[in-house]
Amino acid sequence: MGMWELVIVLIVGLVVLGPERLPVAIRTVSRWIKTIKSLANSVKAEVNEELRVHELHQNLKKAEQQSMQDLSPALKDSVDELQKAADSVTHSYKKTSSEQTDKVNIDEQK
Repeated sequence: MGMWELVIVLIVGLVVLGPERLPVAIRTVSRWIKTIKSLANSVKAEVNEELRVHELHQNLKKAEQQSMQDLSPALKDSVDELQKAADSVTHSYKKTSSEQTDKVNIDEQK
């Protein structure tokens, strides 16, 4: 929106809403715009993450087809990244289950 268009919108808003309700209306509209932008950014981030996961999945399929031998550097990187992700999930699961076991043992002792 250009400068003059913005001035015309503000003048029309001032005439229609009046000087008392115009600031509230501007705040409300700005909150809506912020909310819409944040939703759009979150959707964009999710789509990017899904595309990355899909690419990793395709690379893993290629690696499996090549029997994990003579892989290109890009495929090796993808396989390594997937292995690290799997290890981190496994480690966090082990920590969570061991913490729960410790809590149960403490509760039983009481």
